[in-house]
Amino acid sequence: MGEMPFWKTKSLEEMSNAEWESLCDGCGLCCLNKLEDWDTGEIAWTSIRCTLLDGDSCRCKDYDNRQATVPDCIQLTPKVVHEISWLPPTCAYRLIGEGRDLYWWHPLVSGDPETVHAAGISVRGRTVAEDGIDVEDYEDYLVTWPLEVGLEVAR
Repeated sequence: MGEMPFWKTKSLEEMSNAEWESLCDGCGLCCLNKLEDWDTGEIAWTSIRCTLLDGDSCRCKDYDNRQATVPDCIQLTPKVVHEISWLPPTCAYRLIGEGRDLYWWHPLVSGDPETVHAAGISVRGRTVAEDGIDVEDYEDYLVTWPLEVGLEVAR
């Protein structure tokens, strides 16, 4: 019998940087712009992607230097994962942080980085770039699918 995968034996805090980075499934959901209701704290998702997110590959165009272009880009750390409420239900960081397993389509499970797209989890083909869209118009782009995604494919 083979060794257990690292995400089943280690906490988020115990992972190496390479293990941590490999948890990202490449869905792009965390790179969608969100609106927060100041009174209730409720998060509303938009289909507007960060200027650095490639809408086809669903990867950051300048990951290593993203903070220089997007100063409010949130760097996920184990502490942050436990504190923020808006990580989508399919996010590997959230799943592992909650003591759950990865879905079948996660590249670490499937061995194929395309399964996240084939399963309909990613933002591929569903977003518009934020460039040129006024913040006042973000409400015109509200979507609910980031919170529903994966529920029907969680086999």
